[in-house]
Amino acid sequence: MEASWRRVASGRGRARGRATAAPSSGNGVHLRGVGGGREKGSVGAAGLGPIPGGAATSAAAGSSARRSPAGPEAPQTSVASELMSQKKFEEIKKANQAAAKKLVEEHFNSSSEEEGDEDFEGKRGKIVANTFITYTTQTDGDVRELERTKQYVNEAFQAGAMTCLICIASVKRNQAVWSCSGCFCIFHMPCIQKWAKDSQFLVSSPLTDDDFGKRDYPWPCPKCRFEYKRSDTPSRYYCYCGKVEDPPLDPWLVPHSCGQVCERDFKPPCGHKCLLLCHPGPCPPCPKMVTTTCYCKKAKPIPRRCSAKEWSCHLPCGRKLLCGQHKCENPCHAGSCPPCPRVSRQKCVCGKQVAERSCASPLWHCDQVCGKTLPCGNHTCEQVCHVGACGECPRSGKRFCPCQKSKFSLPCTEDVPTCGDSCDKVLECGIHRCSQRCHRGPCETCRQEVEKHCRCGKHTKRMPCHKPYLCETKCVKMRDCQKHQCRRKCCPGNCPPCDQNCGRTLGCRNHKCPSVCHRGSCYPCPETVDVKCNCGNTKVTVPCGRERTTRPPKCKEQCSRPPTCHHTSQEKHRCHFGSCPPCHQPCRKVLEKCGHLCPAPCHDQALIKQTGRHQPSGPWEQPSEPAFIQTALPCPPCQVPIPMECLGKHEVSPLPCHTVGPYSCRRVCGRTLDCQNHTCMKECHKVTEIDSCTDKNKAAPECLQCEEGCSKSRPPGCPHPCVLPCHPGECPPCVQMLRVKCHCKITSLYVECRKITTADVNEKNLLSCCKNQCPKELPCGHRCKEMCHPGECPFNCNQKVKLRCPCKRIKKELQCNKIRENQISIECDITCKEMKRKASEIKEAEAKAALEEEKRRQQAELEAFENRLKGRRKKNRKRDEVAVELTLWQKYKYYLFPVCAVVVLVFAWYIAHGVD
Repeated sequence: MEASWRRVASGRGRARGRATAAPSSGNGVHLRGVGGGREKGSVGAAGLGPIPGGAATSAAAGSSARRSPAGPEAPQTSVASELMSQKKFEEIKKANQAAAKKLVEEHFNSSSEEEGDEDFEGKRGKIVANTFITYTTQTDGDVRELERTKQYVNEAFQAGAMTCLICIASVKRNQAVWSCSGCFCIFHMPCIQKWAKDSQFLVSSPLTDDDFGKRDYPWPCPKCRFEYKRSDTPSRYYCYCGKVEDPPLDPWLVPHSCGQVCERDFKPPCGHKCLLLCHPGPCPPCPKMVTTTCYCKKAKPIPRRCSAKEWSCHLPCGRKLLCGQHKCENPCHAGSCPPCPRVSRQKCVCGKQVAERSCASPLWHCDQVCGKTLPCGNHTCEQVCHVGACGECPRSGKRFCPCQKSKFSLPCTEDVPTCGDSCDKVLECGIHRCSQRCHRGPCETCRQEVEKHCRCGKHTKRMPCHKPYLCETKCVKMRDCQKHQCRRKCCPGNCPPCDQNCGRTLGCRNHKCPSVCHRGSCYPCPETVDVKCNCGNTKVTVPCGRERTTRPPKCKEQCSRPPTCHHTSQEKHRCHFGSCPPCHQPCRKVLEKCGHLCPAPCHDQALIKQTGRHQPSGPWEQPSEPAFIQTALPCPPCQVPIPMECLGKHEVSPLPCHTVGPYSCRRVCGRTLDCQNHTCMKECHKVTEIDSCTDKNKAAPECLQCEEGCSKSRPPGCPHPCVLPCHPGECPPCVQMLRVKCHCKITSLYVECRKITTADVNEKNLLSCCKNQCPKELPCGHRCKEMCHPGECPFNCNQKVKLRCPCKRIKKELQCNKIRENQISIECDITCKEMKRKASEIKEAEAKAALEEEKRRQQAELEAFENRLKGRRKKNRKRDEVAVELTLWQKYKYYLFPVCAVVVLVFAWYIAHGVD
């Protein structure tokens, strides 16, 4: 894409930029071209949409404007220019669409490097748990046996952990991969295909083998060198278990996994299949339960894991050893029993010597010659300690002469003579024969001169046959590496393999190939690099070359750097790169003024914003100095609390050390003034202590002077204030006259206040007495005869009163108090009773007359009412009315009642006085 933009820029001179891509929201990518500030456009994820055509259009317009000649051919030239511009535009459009599509795929299918650590860890934990759930739940497998497989699964998720050793690049989720069945290493599909093709080509090269294409040459794994056949060369992308071709990308599955049960055969094969979900790395041990017995077959069969079905009962083995005499005493074990460890005295094979030897090796040979007489009777056996018969004498029978041409029958005591014929044996040169007569011993060296060709066949020379002829011509053929010449003198054509080091830089860019010079690609770098944290205690091993792009591991150790401040040790924090965080330990420096230790956080390297810096004129001007600098700040004012008494000595408060000094507590002074009645109301102030004074609450010279009147409480009953100003001690007696009422509340008396307030009850009663008769009335109605007194009047009235009988006719004079006490009473006599009888009779007669009168009146009213009901006229009513004549009693009863009463009273009085 960049090349297309450069071609447009060079051809038209307007589009002076290159396309930059940035991810946009949704599934699209925006492409922004920089071409004079006018080229803009966007393209969707599918590669469709507007394309930055401003540059091409403007370039085409500018080109047509410059190339259009003045003349009749101008229209044709313009059309051709437009067609050319349109063609260029279409090329750029296709290039931009392809680049955008590739960028979208990489952005969507990138590895887990862009995922958040916390969310990714939780998601990975769920996926790993789902992968192993069948192994741990359905078969109750041991989780510890999954560690190796779990390591491969975790590496599949870890960013940068899965690396193709051929191209030294990360293996992404969406890339087709191939996994080695020996080391389980993962490679890109194109990389391993190219590797297999190159390896087969090098092995089957015509320089090393003539039957090229006829043999099935293997190719090795780049990591473990496990050999694969030509037919095993990967051509399609499968999941780990090999069931699904081109497994879809699923974020909730292990990358490159199909999500189905693995079902691969366990290694070593046991008849069962893997129960995990499709996973990278080796299958865990078989978790199935089988019933099996121990190695020695003595124990009863018990159920055990199929992966650990071979077990030992730890009882003595008891099998007979190879010696045939002893039994195996080792605990129950696998395989054959070891040799017998016991020692016994055993004879050698020839029986001449006896020695103590291991019971496991009963046959042994001594170092003595046999020495037995052979059947010929002339010679002895020269074999060293052997088994069986010595055999015939080697000199008996027919024997050949040294040249092997004549045969003689001689006793074993005689040597075979030479035959006298020529030796005729082939010499060491392999061409000529020995010309000497039959002789004992080796033949001599061939001394004939021959025309010899050198080994490379370019030169000839006459020289002794036994000497080799090598010319000085150096071979110019290329060795099998196709890089270096043979340079061997007189090379016959079978140039040896190149013995120089390859020396090419490997894909890791750190090492050179250590192999001898070869053809094709070098093997991946076998080294691994430890990416360490800053302190080096925590590390992660990655293939060589990946250390530049691998993030250092998170170290749990404490940072061991020396502190940069004045403290002897820094705060505990995790190992990290870069500068340590600011120190937050207490400063603990000794302050100069007070000698206390500074409690503030360490301020040796505080970030301070610089003032007075030169302000840049614009964004194009880079600041010449940093905005913040690290500098040591002075210790803040001492805040250690110091107990300090206020000016008025009311309290002792802790004050910051830097503010220690006389202070006011803002309370009222509260010291007792000289009047002994009031306290100083000034705000807490300085006081001067007097040595002779022991009372700390006594007013000082600086306190206020009391200017108020006496406010002491007066004696009970005294309403007058003290005439003196506020003074200590008791107030003087009150001499003012007090106006009081006497007991009878009629006379006002004037008495000194002090006499009233100091008198007791009796004295107060005498002072309040007016010496007059009490004007109060007794309950009987008479006046009290006592002198003015307090309280209720005594009830001892002796005044005489007249007492009458119930009818009031008889009367007597008696004392009032006796009458009140109901001690004396007067009863009516016979005369009084007779008068009462007559009076009652008169009353009855009057009542009877009144009743009759009432009846007549009611009768008259009834008749009148009946007449009105009959509808008579008014004039006839008067005629018909019955004239009722009033009696004397009715006419004069109102006058007779008083008169009768007076008569009765007079008569009663007369009777009463007549009796006396």
